[in-house]
Amino acid sequence: MEYTISAAARILGANAVGAGDYAFSELSVDSRRLSFPDSTLFFAIETGTNDGHKYVNDAYRMGVRCFVVSHDIPGMERLSDAVFLRVPDTLSALQRLAAYHRDRFRFPVVGITGSNGKSVVKEFLYHLLCGKYNIIRSPKSYNSQIGVPLSVWNMDASYNLAVFEAGISMPGEMERLERIVRPDIGVLTNIGAAHQENFLSMKEKALEKLKLFRDSSFIVYCADDKVADEAVRSVALTARKVTWSMENHDATVFVSGITKKEFSTSFIIKYDGREGRCEIPFTDDASLADVLHCICTAYCLDPSLLDGMLPFSTLEPVAMRLEVKQGRNGTLIINDTYNSDINSLAIALDFLSGRKGGSGCKTTLILSDILQSGCPSDILYRQVAGIVEAKSVDNIIGVGPELSSHSDFFGIGKAFYRSTEELLADFRASDFSGRLVLIKGSRSFHFERITERLEQKAHETVMEVSLGAIVHNFNRYKSRLRPDTKMICMVKASAYGAGAVEVSRTLQEHRCDALAVAVADEGVELRNEGISIPIMVMNPEMNCLNLLYDHALEPEIYSFRLLDAFIREGKSRGAVSFPIHIKIDTGMHRLGFAPEDVPALCALLKGQETVKVKSVFSHLAGSDTPSLDDFTMLQISRFKEAAETIERSAGCRVLKHILNSAGIERFPEYQMDMVRLGIGLYGISMCGDTGLRNVSTLKTTILQIRDVRAGDSIGYGRKTFVDRDSRIAVIPIGYADGLDRHLGNRAARVSVNGRLAQIVGNICMDACMIDVTGINAEEGDTVVIFGDDLPVSRLSEAIGTIPYEILTSPSQRVQRIYLND
Repeated sequence: MEYTISAAARILGANAVGAGDYAFSELSVDSRRLSFPDSTLFFAIETGTNDGHKYVNDAYRMGVRCFVVSHDIPGMERLSDAVFLRVPDTLSALQRLAAYHRDRFRFPVVGITGSNGKSVVKEFLYHLLCGKYNIIRSPKSYNSQIGVPLSVWNMDASYNLAVFEAGISMPGEMERLERIVRPDIGVLTNIGAAHQENFLSMKEKALEKLKLFRDSSFIVYCADDKVADEAVRSVALTARKVTWSMENHDATVFVSGITKKEFSTSFIIKYDGREGRCEIPFTDDASLADVLHCICTAYCLDPSLLDGMLPFSTLEPVAMRLEVKQGRNGTLIINDTYNSDINSLAIALDFLSGRKGGSGCKTTLILSDILQSGCPSDILYRQVAGIVEAKSVDNIIGVGPELSSHSDFFGIGKAFYRSTEELLADFRASDFSGRLVLIKGSRSFHFERITERLEQKAHETVMEVSLGAIVHNFNRYKSRLRPDTKMICMVKASAYGAGAVEVSRTLQEHRCDALAVAVADEGVELRNEGISIPIMVMNPEMNCLNLLYDHALEPEIYSFRLLDAFIREGKSRGAVSFPIHIKIDTGMHRLGFAPEDVPALCALLKGQETVKVKSVFSHLAGSDTPSLDDFTMLQISRFKEAAETIERSAGCRVLKHILNSAGIERFPEYQMDMVRLGIGLYGISMCGDTGLRNVSTLKTTILQIRDVRAGDSIGYGRKTFVDRDSRIAVIPIGYADGLDRHLGNRAARVSVNGRLAQIVGNICMDACMIDVTGINAEEGDTVVIFGDDLPVSRLSEAIGTIPYEILTSPSQRVQRIYLND
């Protein structure tokens, strides 16, 4: 839907600077994610961690000519054919424009909020109702102050129902979102502990969430949720309360007769004097609650929807996040079947571009027909072809009759098949060798069969790595710093076990200033995978100096011997001002120059031009331990004196840094020019920061369950005897997978279906045993070794070690699966 820049100026009350009344139909806040730049209005958003004004020139180079800014930018006068709308607050302007756009439509809007389950309820609603409505919904989890307006902007006249998420993390946010969404039907999923740190109580958070429903006609919630029910009853909402309950017969929908089978749950709903029986393909309570929220929402739209059978039996688990897996023959698989619409396609293609980086890998998109778009197929697939071309995809494989009939729209390498079966009959995994492959399909096409053909490893023990959590933690630490303070992120030891390449790509995409690895080989791998930002090598060895120069890897220099050798190597290459980082030993006594060595070091550096000191740094020995604060202050004092001496000798500014993760949390006043973020990036605070998100989840499955009689022993050496009749499960993870043998014999517990189970017996090379007595566990169930609800610190404490060791232990035969929120 097009607007002109003059119309936008009127809506926003902005002054337009520049010539031309351009038309735009797209909004963007990210210069890296532009599908149609010549029809995009770019908002330069300022956040706690970044400023979009820095990227206006990048967006201009990509073809954008329409901008919303809050202040002038350097070189603005050179962008003579661009138009700038000047506003006091660019985020408020984005929200105001989206609110204006929302007001143009009269079809029903469903707004979903709550602590958990928003995205699942949204996707379940879409599945249940897409046969009866043309539905526009939030892409992925676009529920923030920026995500909501971008979601609402996608509304147009081809739809007759909208479903949007709205999430908050602090007071005052929901009022702004309410003005944008203005839901006719409000859904409150639940009130839990998520984002509690900025609220005084659960009730305060519930009341804040309820502001989304200020002018709604209906509000859907569970009457058995006491916090939600009390909050709703305490405010003067005009909305009709549409509730479900398993306890209160007066609820709009009363639920009874719940019967759980091996793979499904059946139940009876009673409403308006009627009764219906439903069966869903889930056995967990959370999925049942999500479905019941959907039933109440359908009731609000039209009670007769419940008279016929909505397609409950075909609901599938919602893959909340895009997955990245290693495939055969060097293939990287990006699996995204969470959404299948044009907006989520653009998001997935942006992710594909970020993974490609400067690696030079060819890209292939495997795409199915886009179902229930509400858009004429000619228009839809011309848009798809335009996005695919704009994202520089090398090849497309289209599956489905609609895509096949529009194959002429695609001017790249292509092949089209009318069905998944037809593609599989012609499929050879070797055709994708060394490629980045994005698999994007509607669920009815069952593209998991394609993924299975391409996957490299079938081992059921995997490490899931949340790239969204990496970004969250990165931004959380960044928000503690001054805007001009730089940050180095530690990706040594394969990014603390998470996998350095994918983590580094994510950090580079989010404009991390530099990365740090331990040895040169780690840096070479990153360069070969297209990582172009500065990389510091913390422990360079004498036999790798050539690699440092060949791959532009910046060494930590910790001794005269290393410095002399590195200068000699550089002179032989004609190097000038190659960046190095000087390490000062202020008391850790690991690597580094002693403070008394600094005068001689300065003299040596002055007498040459081969290298140039980029930074001076030291490492705190006890920044996470309050009892060592006096020693920390001594280290900082020693460091400042040495660093200032080196900077004076150099005659130019030298970056200074001493803070690690714990230092950032406890001593932000000493952030200097730069900080180094390590364990905190991976979700572990040594100082109790509860706002970090877990990054890595190690999980496996139950291979077999057997009954063991009281008095029998378990495992090698008969180290564990059971004192009661027990159910013992075998799981395929052992010390060859990185599970420490000391965790056996009841030293530690794992999680099975939300219950803790002890590891019993000696841990074997490839397997171990757990006691699932009294736990509802079956063969094939998932077992979590550590993750969101079972912190890695519990395992480390059980055997007297540190979380670092547990995180870095999983071996390479444990496949890393990357999830992107």
